Amino acid sequence: MEKNARNAGKSVGKLMPYRGEKVSGAKAKEAKVTLPAVTDPKLEALVREIIERVADKWTMLVLEVLEEHGVVRFTRLGALVGGVSQKMLTQTVRQMERDGLITRTVHPVIPPKVEYELTELGRSLGEAFCGVWIWAEAHTEEIERARAAFKARE
Repeated sequence: MEKNARNAGKSVGKLMPYRGEKVSGAKAKEAKVTLPAVTDPKLEALVREIIERVADKWTMLVLEVLEEHGVVRFTRLGALVGGVSQKMLTQTVRQMERDGLITRTVHPVIPPKVEYELTELGRSLGEAFCGVWIWAEAHTEEIERARAAFKARE
């Protein structure tokens, strides 16, 4: 049996509806989507890859810095992100450039001048993840209480 056929009708997450299920009420407000009964395996792989990539804290921080500061040189980007090694920043911006999230412009001067800027695709990803910041702000006290309770049990 094909993987997608086995997964048809199964939940893809607490806030996501079952595949093919019409949603209404509170669940509709949370999910706002109806997934098809069968999904394209290539699309599913792409979504998983993107989640892995953007779940990386450096990608999210680079997105935030470039959204706030516009065009930024490499050294300044590292300083604004803070706490990132040059190697990790290089890996992060290369992957983001590969995915079309940022543009890298090399100016032919000595010493080399390299600048980074968000693309429209990068901006749209930042907008999509803005909801995480809003959620965290709305639930900060609740999260802190849960963490304190967990620590007390240890």
